[in-house]
Amino acid sequence: MMTLAESLLTACKNYGAQEIFGIPGDFALPFFKVIEETEILPLYTLSHEPGVGFAADAASRLHCKPSIAAVTYGAGALNMINPIAAAYAEKSPVIVISGGPGAGERNAGLLLHHQAKTLDSQLAVFKEITCDQVVLDDPLHAPEQIARVLSNCVSQSRPVYIEIPRDSVNAPCGKVPLIHPELNVDQDALNACVDEILSSLEKAKSPMLLVGVEIRRFGLEQDVAELAINLGIPVATTFMGTGLLTNTNAPLCGTYLGAAGDQKVTEMVENSDALIMLGVILSDTNFGVSVSKINTRKSILACDGSVSMSYHTYKDIPLRALVSVLKGHRIHGREALRLEREYPGNLPADTQKITPTDIAAAVNDLFRDHGEMPIASDMGDCLFTALDMKYGGLIAPGYYATMGYGIPAGIGTQAATGQRPLILVGDGAFQMTGWELLNCNRYDWDPIVLLFNNSSWGMLSAFQGESKFNDLIELNYAEIANSLGGRGYRVSTREQLKAALSEAITRRGQFQLIDIAMERTALSKTLTQFTASVNAAKRSQSSAKYG
Repeated sequence: MMTLAESLLTACKNYGAQEIFGIPGDFALPFFKVIEETEILPLYTLSHEPGVGFAADAASRLHCKPSIAAVTYGAGALNMINPIAAAYAEKSPVIVISGGPGAGERNAGLLLHHQAKTLDSQLAVFKEITCDQVVLDDPLHAPEQIARVLSNCVSQSRPVYIEIPRDSVNAPCGKVPLIHPELNVDQDALNACVDEILSSLEKAKSPMLLVGVEIRRFGLEQDVAELAINLGIPVATTFMGTGLLTNTNAPLCGTYLGAAGDQKVTEMVENSDALIMLGVILSDTNFGVSVSKINTRKSILACDGSVSMSYHTYKDIPLRALVSVLKGHRIHGREALRLEREYPGNLPADTQKITPTDIAAAVNDLFRDHGEMPIASDMGDCLFTALDMKYGGLIAPGYYATMGYGIPAGIGTQAATGQRPLILVGDGAFQMTGWELLNCNRYDWDPIVLLFNNSSWGMLSAFQGESKFNDLIELNYAEIANSLGGRGYRVSTREQLKAALSEAITRRGQFQLIDIAMERTALSKTLTQFTASVNAAKRSQSSAKYG
């Protein structure tokens, strides 16, 4: 018979987890000892718990399966609240495993170090940002409890919380059953739903498909591409879903950004008389800058296990089941419109100062000459600049919009896929989690980091440029990179940027960081339009409120 820790780790592996990111602590030391000695899953230790959570989030997005974030009780787990909140909001299946106090400690009558209000305060907090939780204080019933939690993690594609008391780690425990989430769908309801959707499409003159992150979380990109082709529907992605379907032959038209995006794409989405939204989150980042309000009566929303249209909802219709049936139908005589977008490229090697558009052009040239790389982007203008990059994949916190995501997500990308990533990060976000790069040499990670250095919180400045608190101290990040075990380049002209990228792509075995010095006022066109649209909407709402 296995121990409780061995059963838990084996179960995580059986449910799809391929790696553990973590930071040990005294309540978690016995569990980490089992991780290291059994080698059931590889362990990557980082420097700060937020980096652990972001790395696991990125890995889970790329696998479309769970990844593990392991920490200690209190000071460790509570340090990871923000990344797990982001994972919950953006539907990333992260398994949080926290060490915990043993039964003897709980009954000693003393306050324990790392304890907040009560010994269960941590559990109460994680109940708000995970879809299921368990404290494994009963080894006899642990197998079915673990199976329930991990099954929910997979079926809902959201984080779960598992606490393992340190005196239970080596307790005997049975094998955890593998529960396959069944699609127990009411076939009559599913067929009625599909018939209604097809009827709307048959009558529509300008149908449109808008896709969001759920189609990637549940591994449906190829199926959705087939659906779009068979039904003759053009496809746009939401801002949060940027990068979806790029490796398919789907009739893509671009990313919908409302007033901040391509006018043709905006008109196609907002004027559609049969808009089908698959896996789309109705958030302000996706729809807050719409030019005109989307007519929900003429729209179909399939998300969170249900399908809503007109004045009614079909409940318990999983996205996988809906797509599976819809893609088997065809609408003859209809062929989807494709929009070919021009991306910036052919960057001149001159002495002009660098703009965000220049960075996008340089990356497009790099991908053209050397092949595409996965992109992990932080929040801020680096993410809006990524919209001008012709890439094969992008992960970013497009909805939750937390800073500090980029570098640990890039680390998680290489750990999960073995592919060398391109990381986009601003100087403000680098100051939060950039130090995780010091762990690259231990694990042979060698990402290329493009650091947008405008000595400010650039996106905040775009919203409120008059505020001086958005200004940051100017640092030489190239020198910092060298001291962290990487290779740094300091560039300020387009010629220097091209040369640095050409050298960085050929150097393997250590991370490469290009510190791109830009003017404080240098913003991408997309971010400028986005902030202008958001500010205009706020002024309009304020005027309506106060008359």
